[in-house]
Amino acid sequence: MLIKNPDDIKSSEITDENVFWNRRTFIRGAVLATTATATGLLYRKLATPNQQQKKVDVAQANPAGGYLTPSGEPATDFEDITNYNNFYEFSTNKEGVAPKAKDFVTRPWTVEVGGMVHKPKTFDIDDLTKLAPLEDRIYRFRCVEAWSMIIPWLGFPLKRLLDEVEPTGSAKYVAFTTLFDPRRMPNQRRDVLPWPYVEGLRLDEAMHPLTILAAGLYGKMLLPQNGAPIRLVVPWKYGFKSIKSIVKITLTDAQPRATWNEVAPDEYGFYSNVNPQVSHPRWSQATERRIGEWGRRDSLMFNGYGDQVAQLYSGMDLKVKF
Repeated sequence: MLIKNPDDIKSSEITDENVFWNRRTFIRGAVLATTATATGLLYRKLATPNQQQKKVDVAQANPAGGYLTPSGEPATDFEDITNYNNFYEFSTNKEGVAPKAKDFVTRPWTVEVGGMVHKPKTFDIDDLTKLAPLEDRIYRFRCVEAWSMIIPWLGFPLKRLLDEVEPTGSAKYVAFTTLFDPRRMPNQRRDVLPWPYVEGLRLDEAMHPLTILAAGLYGKMLLPQNGAPIRLVVPWKYGFKSIKSIVKITLTDAQPRATWNEVAPDEYGFYSNVNPQVSHPRWSQATERRIGEWGRRDSLMFNGYGDQVAQLYSGMDLKVKF
């Protein structure tokens, strides 16, 4: 399992404290922000994107190796992670998302959780991130366009949130919805996709310990271009399943809508597990390009997480249920 425990590495060793607020500040700030005024002041001080952010060199910042997977793969450069993004709500140009998202404000923010649950609830974002200790998780992140990154996420298991609302025995799927606000997300004024963006998982996939809700990366607060203030991360699936800027989560007994599956069902299946044996109609999935590297490498089944998740799909034809 590609997990880096927070005790293994100090946030101060990863990047300059004057550039980003560290994980401990994030947790302390959430505890202190007990009033609307305090929350607003905290957000303005700590959460406003800093346009002077430095490029983080992992090897240089931490000679011990920084964030590494168990196989020794180093984290992708922070600048690449935060400036090469798929987020169509802002731009279809991967390098154009960050500048267009720089003024995106994520306070106030709530996430409504309901449907087939015993205890439906609307969570304020600061209450949501206090449901469980935030953990550093370094995951391979694979995009369907055959590029990949190694990203150190900061988050907590989605299971913790679902346990809080207590799914009913009839619930089989979890549906997710992104914010729809064309004023704040200007590309939603175009009909690039049917808005709002929606995604879904089977309940057992959602409850798997690898599935997390991320509130940060590189031990720091999640930036707008990466899906602030809260996003899904499902590391064995293609990146578009990891829906960003979530405002609604619904438990249901029917397979939910998924934006790319609806737009191009012959190209994007509901499950969207990384599978090198299934080619996209316009390109092969057999190899991938790691951002920041030259050349290509072989793609891994389930993005390398087969030992942990393959049993979820026992008996399924993954070329049909792709």
